[in-house]
Amino acid sequence: MPRQIITTPNAPSSPLYSQGVKAGPHIFVSGIVGIDPSTGSLVEPAIQAQTRQALANCEAILQAGGAGLDDVTEVGVLLTDPADFAVLNEEYARWFPTDPPTRYVAKLGVDLPGLLVSIRMTAFTG
Repeated sequence: MPRQIITTPNAPSSPLYSQGVKAGPHIFVSGIVGIDPSTGSLVEPAIQAQTRQALANCEAILQAGGAGLDDVTEVGVLLTDPADFAVLNEEYARWFPTDPPTRYVAKLGVDLPGLLVSIRMTAFTG
């Protein structure tokens, strides 16, 4: 089964990783952060804003691969500060209000200036 690289100008990108990869009915979205793709900069330094932007970026990648949030089966969240967990959950619940996908949350192991959250997703379109 060949893999298809997913790219979109509506999410941040890097030559070091693919935004997403489609393999058969599965779409794998890289760990995406709260960078506004129109400016190339992190949005304001608040967990809610960065979570919202990261989720919007993930959704844009899913859409470029022919999927949507309803197709997401797993979400992985990495937080810089575990104290941000409650606010993360508030914003996350707006995006997955019912029947949410499986999820894990862990502490981000690298210290990148201003970065508060990284979110990755897996979707199934079959």
